[in-house]
Amino acid sequence: MLTELSVALYKHLVETPEGSNVHLLGLDLDEGLIRRARDGNPLPGRVTFAPLDITGDCAPLREHLARRGCSRFHLTACLAVTMWVHLNHGDAGLLRMLSRLAELSRHLLLEAQPWKCYRSAARRLRKLGRSDFDHFKDLRVCGDVSAHAREHLERRCNMDLVRSFGSTAWGRNLLLFKHK
Repeated sequence: MLTELSVALYKHLVETPEGSNVHLLGLDLDEGLIRRARDGNPLPGRVTFAPLDITGDCAPLREHLARRGCSRFHLTACLAVTMWVHLNHGDAGLLRMLSRLAELSRHLLLEAQPWKCYRSAARRLRKLGRSDFDHFKDLRVCGDVSAHAREHLERRCNMDLVRSFGSTAWGRNLLLFKHK
């Protein structure tokens, strides 16, 4: 899925007048997913995949940008990631991720999972006989997570909401932000 979505996005962007200089970087924490994306990549010179934990060291991203003579990515798409970062790294981890993405991006396309997804993930863990996520009970950023993310990006990260694309089939808001 990562490969197909990335290649489709790349091909769409190349069709635009500015498209001749497009390079797409796909990141994920799951090294197996990255390996499969690399193996199935029909455009290795234009679409690159790398493993990275956005809550950790972002030096590889800054180095990637510097090699291309850029200070920020033109567009960062953060799709179906916020909940997992939030559950595994707490409120501070979620807000740190949003801040880093804002710092590294001219535009940020954000798909934040609704709170019902958090409850479902916790319920699935309990059904498997495992304990809750470490931070689940301590989360203060809850309820409308998209609204919390929007407030953080606008008030603390110097970004403006450009457009809300509404809700996906899974009930997730898709929001586009632009750096001021």
